[in-house]
Amino acid sequence: MLPAPAPHSLLEDIQGLLTGCLFVALGVCLFREAGLFTGGTTGVAFLTHYLLGYPLGAVLFVINLPFYVFGWRRLGHLFTFKTFAAVGLLSAYVELLPQWIGFEHLNPLFAAVMAGLLAGTGILILIRHGASLGGVSIMAIYFQKTRGWRAGHVQMAVDFVILLAVFAVADAHKALLSLLGALALNVVIGVNHRTDRYYGV
Repeated sequence: MLPAPAPHSLLEDIQGLLTGCLFVALGVCLFREAGLFTGGTTGVAFLTHYLLGYPLGAVLFVINLPFYVFGWRRLGHLFTFKTFAAVGLLSAYVELLPQWIGFEHLNPLFAAVMAGLLAGTGILILIRHGASLGGVSIMAIYFQKTRGWRAGHVQMAVDFVILLAVFAVADAHKALLSLLGALALNVVIGVNHRTDRYYGV
């Protein structure tokens, strides 16, 4: 039997949250710049942002608040605290990144795939450091831990339902590209977050 993996240090957890949230935030900026959507609570925040004009970062933070209660009870205080910090950091990044980076030309197809890959990689980093981005991620991790359901599959199923709503508010081309981005995101998580394959997960 392999020995238990060594826990991350505080410094390693900090860099994990800073890096993972930055990857996700850059993906969110690509989605937003291309006028696309994504799944999870971020997708709900996008719908609210596009329809009502509220700041995306603020909506993203508020919409995740109810999930902290579930995380606190089911997944532990440390996980919930890290998740709260990650969502707050992501909300700040999402508002700050447009001041640091801009796009003169952005192909929507590339934006969908690249944004999904970046967000999926960022979420994977957060999971490895015992955190998530709230909402659907909390539920996906919980079901993987308690029922053995693959986190990527759970998240993809919920994302698909949320993204169906996109067809009511966006043209079919953007809605299909948004689904492609969600697929890219969940493939990264589904392939790389498997307790039956990767030691130390």
